[in-house]
Amino acid sequence: MNRGIATFTLDYGKCPPWLFERMVKLGREMVRALVAEYGPDEFIKRISDPVWFQSLGTVLAFDWNASGLTTILTAALKEAIKGEEQELGIFICGGKGKTSQRTPEEIEKWGARLALPEGQAEKLVYNSRMSAKVDSALVQDSYQIYHHAFFFSRNGAWSVVQQGMNTANQTARRYHWFSENINDIVCEPHAGIVTQTLENQVLDLSAKASGSTRTLSVELIEGGYNQIMKDIKILRKHSSELSRMVAMQTANGQLSLLELANTEFHSHPVEIEDFSKSKYLEKILARLADKKPENYENLLATEGVGPKTIRALSLVGEVIYGARPSYEDPARYSFAHGGKDATPYPVDRPTYDKTIETMKRVVAKARINKTEKSRTLEKLEKHQLAF
Repeated sequence: MNRGIATFTLDYGKCPPWLFERMVKLGREMVRALVAEYGPDEFIKRISDPVWFQSLGTVLAFDWNASGLTTILTAALKEAIKGEEQELGIFICGGKGKTSQRTPEEIEKWGARLALPEGQAEKLVYNSRMSAKVDSALVQDSYQIYHHAFFFSRNGAWSVVQQGMNTANQTARRYHWFSENINDIVCEPHAGIVTQTLENQVLDLSAKASGSTRTLSVELIEGGYNQIMKDIKILRKHSSELSRMVAMQTANGQLSLLELANTEFHSHPVEIEDFSKSKYLEKILARLADKKPENYENLLATEGVGPKTIRALSLVGEVIYGARPSYEDPARYSFAHGGKDATPYPVDRPTYDKTIETMKRVVAKARINKTEKSRTLEKLEKHQLAF
């Protein structure tokens, strides 16, 4: 599993300095051993696996089910390789809060220091920005992104680890990306997903099932500003009425509304959407109509396009033209190695043991004192004996 999502309880506590110092120390040795054993590209690939990332945080002694594991582990790894990035061939940019906003700047600085081929740093910045846009605008699951870290190797392999919070239900969700095998950055970029909580009514425009919505959104913009505003005004004027009409079609067929069975929905997003006049939305739609993006990726990449613009185009496409997007949470799996209650499938012991044996080899090669090494190996043994 190279990419995915994990959900955790929202953690408001702080990592004690004594623990962070030890996480940095052990993390440094594990990174060195991993890179020496498998190479920098493989390290980037492993970071992109949400379960492997989670396991690494647990081995370094952080709470396995706390949102803080993401932010603290990323910070510890970034500190651990500080000054050794070029020797190891791996680079970590961004982090939590305001630090995440400096990701593009940090990538560009490394690009200059490494004298990367022309255009490579810009492409890395683009991938970093687009991954954040996809998970905030295309996957509208009520989780606000507050942590974004970009890992890349000198060879160009990259992964993204970002996390969003949902203060309403006190949970956090982590999103993983990996450069390998991403053929379309706006269509199902999350191939492997881990979650504890499935959300209801998630507007997932990155799903294959939302392909018609993505196509129609581009066509709506191609139709020009005046036409798209006519459609928007229909929703503004009749939003309450349309919420009752969603499961119907007009007799003359001029207004084709989507059929939604009661077994699938108890409500529909159009009921709670605010279609009051928005000058900002009109400004962005005008910008898009003037630019006329060639495809959905270009549409999303346009400056100013965010969740509200994407949602407006999606609802126009669905309610007026019948292009139904996916409202299913993209989460698919409980754990990469299965679950003890056989959900989604019984524990895959051979794969589980292989993961632990890999961790053991890395710890055994780490240059740490015998006490710390013994304690870490004992923890891994306990995990293995549990199954």
